[in-house]
Amino acid sequence: MLNLPLNQTWNLETFFPGGSESPAFATHLKELQASIAAFQEQVRNTPSPEQLEDAASLVRLIELLQHNLKHIHEADSFVSCLLADNQKDKKAPVLSGQVKSLYAEHLSSLTHFDQVLTGIQDDVWSALLQKEPFKAIAFSLHERRALAQEKLPPEQEALINDLAVDGYHGWGDLYNTTVGQFRMPVEVDGEMVELSAGQAFNKLHTENREERLDLFEKWEQAWTDKEEYCAEALNHLAGFRLQVYKYRGWKNIHKEPLAINRMEEKTLNVMWEVIDRNKDIFVDYLNRKAKLLGVDKLAWVDVDAPLGDSSKKISYDEGATLIVDQFKRFSPKLAAFSEEAFEKRWIEAEDRAGKRPGGFCTSFPIAGETRIFMTYGGTLNNVSTLAHELGHGYHQHVMTDMPALAQEYAMNVAETASTFAEMIVADAVVKSASTDEERIILLEDKIQRAIAFFMNIHARFIFETNFYEARSQGLVSVERLNELMVDAQKLAYKDALSSYHPHFWAAKLHFYATDVPFYNFPYTFGYLFSAGIYARAVQEGAAFEDKYISLLRDTGSMNVEELAQKHLGVDLTEPDFWQSAVDMAAQDVKQFMELTEAKVRV
Repeated sequence: MLNLPLNQTWNLETFFPGGSESPAFATHLKELQASIAAFQEQVRNTPSPEQLEDAASLVRLIELLQHNLKHIHEADSFVSCLLADNQKDKKAPVLSGQVKSLYAEHLSSLTHFDQVLTGIQDDVWSALLQKEPFKAIAFSLHERRALAQEKLPPEQEALINDLAVDGYHGWGDLYNTTVGQFRMPVEVDGEMVELSAGQAFNKLHTENREERLDLFEKWEQAWTDKEEYCAEALNHLAGFRLQVYKYRGWKNIHKEPLAINRMEEKTLNVMWEVIDRNKDIFVDYLNRKAKLLGVDKLAWVDVDAPLGDSSKKISYDEGATLIVDQFKRFSPKLAAFSEEAFEKRWIEAEDRAGKRPGGFCTSFPIAGETRIFMTYGGTLNNVSTLAHELGHGYHQHVMTDMPALAQEYAMNVAETASTFAEMIVADAVVKSASTDEERIILLEDKIQRAIAFFMNIHARFIFETNFYEARSQGLVSVERLNELMVDAQKLAYKDALSSYHPHFWAAKLHFYATDVPFYNFPYTFGYLFSAGIYARAVQEGAAFEDKYISLLRDTGSMNVEELAQKHLGVDLTEPDFWQSAVDMAAQDVKQFMELTEAKVRV
């Protein structure tokens, strides 16, 4: 039982008191710098073991590596929270730059570490991985060794990492600064106010269509005013990546994101093929929604618009109670974790100016805690976001006791836990509806997620793939970026909309993430993979909880195909699993069509 009322601001003081002026954080960075330097010195003096008996120095090296990983993550999480919490904090970007520099030094030292790994003979390597402490992190080490064999010599990879601080990552910082200066003037209660990007985005989901269209026009104009800065950042981010890939000899733009997500290209292609083959029923849904809204075709801003009377707001306390209650049905341990997050102020949800848009969850591995960031406006979508981020937090929570290298799970499986948490809440809310009217509204909100994963994110994937092809030929103009985006949206939505979002490439911060290229398809993978997990959870009930935890703990120790085979008994390179997962979303659409049939009859 939650102790209400809940505080909507997070507590960062438990980590480094004083925020961006924290003396403790300054000490942390100083000690981290010394530890990275110690690793650099040690790795240069560590020869590749020629036999098992020579592994002692490598063991010490790996211990220091994992120590540094945790401390880098702790620092990065802290500055990420500072940057998101208050975009007017002038010191936070400076600290972020320091952390990025330290991370670049760390990455540079890893190129020499990889050289140590690649210098080990195969027979000695295989024997090493059977012994502790190597055995517990065997997958991560083997992955590093294999990838290192496809990269440039260590000195050149180190140079790339060093140049990336003020080049590659610098362009990402420019975008964040641009978003921080975003202001959209709107009239609220007869008074003109300027909204931040996060506040403005929440306003786009108003029930009044005339107001919605007007706000979207202002939204597009606001991004038009920033388009040159965004285009500059996007072009140079992509240009940096393409140059690195060229010198490594990587010709497939999807090679790195696939490797990062530990999945085969065949898996990715089959997933999109199955989705594309099944889009007709989702187009039917879009057409039905258009009729329910009294228009011939939906505009872009109508896709996520509420149906019926959605004026009732869900308070933060109500949303938190709903989430915890539904989590308890499937996983008491997930519910207990969520209660702790709410009550110990691990969540920043206050709706105020100066915050960055979007939501995220980040972990503090030394403290063994997580922090969640979002802007809570009282919508059902906000409740879903909250459940989503708590899923992320729980994923990290169940891995806290594992070695740092074994906790390095890929983004696509990271999205599995979050989307699974969303599904628990969404499905329970629909089933508990007391009337058909309420069920339609709740079901439609649930279907919107499928539309986002099958169409919106597909559009992002198509856009980025085509953009990188265009960028390989030279700089891409704003006009061409708009064209590429609209073309991708038309293709992904089967041209089911009457208007599109040309500046989506500017408004979506995912395109500017410098830690993960192609920050799109992992969401769709996670949604469908979690659908399979959810189906298993429904079937097995409480008995599935420990199996679920076991699956999450394995996410940093195998590729996704192996993970699915071991825990679900399915082959991700074949269409069967993907079809069954898409069918679950299609069933929601069928129910929606049946419930709304009478409403559109002439």
